[in-house]
Amino acid sequence: MRLDEFYSGRSFDSYTWLGAHTDSTGTMFRVFAPHADSVSVIGSFNDWNDAQMSRIGDGSFWALYVSNAKAGDMYKYRIYHNGTATEHSDPYAFGMQLRPESASVIRDIRYDFDDFPWMNGRGVWHGDALNIYEVHLGSWKENPDDPNGWYDYSELAPKLISYCKEHGYNCIELMPLNEYPCDNSWGYQATGFFAPTARYGEAKQLKQFVEQCHKHSIAVIMDFVPVHFAVDGYALANFDGTPLFESEYDDISYSEWGSRNFDFSKGYVRSFLNSAANYWLTEYHFDGLRMDAISRVIYWMGEPQRGVNENGLEFLKNMNAGLKWIHPSAILCAEDSTDYPNVTRSVAEGGLGFDYKWDMGWMNDTLDYFIKNPEERVPHYHKLTFSMLYNYSEKYILPLSHDENVHGKATIMQKMNGGYDDKFPQARALYMYMYAHPGKKLNFMGSEFGQLREWDETREQDWDMLKYPIHDAFSAFMKKLCKLYLKKPVLSRWDDTPDGFAWLDCDSALRRCYTMIRRCDGEKPIVIVMNFSDSVQEHYSFNIGAGKKLTILLDSTADEFNGCLPHYKKTLKADQNGNVTMNVPRYSAAYYTLADITVS
Repeated sequence: MRLDEFYSGRSFDSYTWLGAHTDSTGTMFRVFAPHADSVSVIGSFNDWNDAQMSRIGDGSFWALYVSNAKAGDMYKYRIYHNGTATEHSDPYAFGMQLRPESASVIRDIRYDFDDFPWMNGRGVWHGDALNIYEVHLGSWKENPDDPNGWYDYSELAPKLISYCKEHGYNCIELMPLNEYPCDNSWGYQATGFFAPTARYGEAKQLKQFVEQCHKHSIAVIMDFVPVHFAVDGYALANFDGTPLFESEYDDISYSEWGSRNFDFSKGYVRSFLNSAANYWLTEYHFDGLRMDAISRVIYWMGEPQRGVNENGLEFLKNMNAGLKWIHPSAILCAEDSTDYPNVTRSVAEGGLGFDYKWDMGWMNDTLDYFIKNPEERVPHYHKLTFSMLYNYSEKYILPLSHDENVHGKATIMQKMNGGYDDKFPQARALYMYMYAHPGKKLNFMGSEFGQLREWDETREQDWDMLKYPIHDAFSAFMKKLCKLYLKKPVLSRWDDTPDGFAWLDCDSALRRCYTMIRRCDGEKPIVIVMNFSDSVQEHYSFNIGAGKKLTILLDSTADEFNGCLPHYKKTLKADQNGNVTMNVPRYSAAYYTLADITVS
């Protein structure tokens, strides 16, 4: 680590020097605490008694080599400032105790990965189908043999891999795995930015988890929170007796969640976050990071009316440019609900350097539409077309994430208007609209079988729902849709070019019908027909071109999905003017392959 880079916010390797680094005879401890009067290492190796550290470098760093400190030992720093002493965990610790304990743990994170064919061949998925399964590891499935109900990383790997392969997901997004004290923060308020949470095991097990996913052609993304941190006194807050990582001004120091905001004006804070992001990509072979609450970095307190935070922008640009230099094939995703421009343009081209942005506008408009009753959908018809007016301004992921399944918002299935029996056909139609729409896809666990209970981090998903035919049929539908999306390049290859998408009909508000087409080189186009009304739309017509025909590819009303009559016609031929006419089933969607009529 170079000091000039550390102080200027350009360091990506500070974790290789700071923290606790063990060798065959002991451990070297180094910590940055510029305002401390003195610092001691206390731990299980010295009965938690002071072992005084020495100032090194420019005097802002402290170091001590402890010959009997080894991997697995616990430790903290006792920091003296203005006559008081506080005990803190190591900001750069590679391990931490499980809550409510708070000591850091010495970890040897060396590991010989066996996934280099994957690492050498991976990319950022532009032009490829990316179907993401978002998971909270502690509440996906319950371990009956663990008092907390948790499986460890090693136990989860074969279960999740098998499940994703069966259900057509080629990417897993894990909610934050940094250490955190409060279960219901879900990891978004961290205390250990370099420490995999002890809830599910140790560093080696997490590396094996990622490695096994790669061997089965599944990418792994982790949520990363570069905005704020937990207020717990043993962690980053007032670390050296002063607001080291946060601002000294309370009006910008505290976030809306009660946590402390990072102060991006400080170069060493930016280096801390750069290095944490690089750490997960380098040391764990994660394929990417989904960065949470980026609007709070772009704007002061996330509020555009308060103006752009220039220090935050500088941080994002430098971090993303540096990460892409080190990891060109890593996926960098922004969860940003604002319309700040060029989020997914490279830094060299004047952008923020992300590969993808979550399309929060699409998500809000789509769910708001499906919450409405069929009559209300008429004046709100263009909520489902509006996203295509801005689609090519960024590269998007369409997210139906954990945030849309919790906190009184209801699950995706529950959001569908009407009674129990009407929710399922509408959800099938919603997902067919989603998978036909340009953009990568993200679904939260449980949605794939029609979860009807809001997510609770203390309970596993309601797997027993699959005993009911309507849920089992919905699960079968989602498997088929997801696998079709992975199999048909036409649904993803030209996501980011206007040549890949067109509306064949987006002017049938009274019918609440829509028809679109997806295209790409070398593949037969797919035509998507949708009816979001509660009645059959008879004699619905649209143009596909003379001499063309449609052949059914996927029908949301099919018997195997617990659908109802009438079904979509299996084949349709255009008339001499290129028009096809059909009766479109209620609450439904269909994918058709478009081809020339052959004359025998």
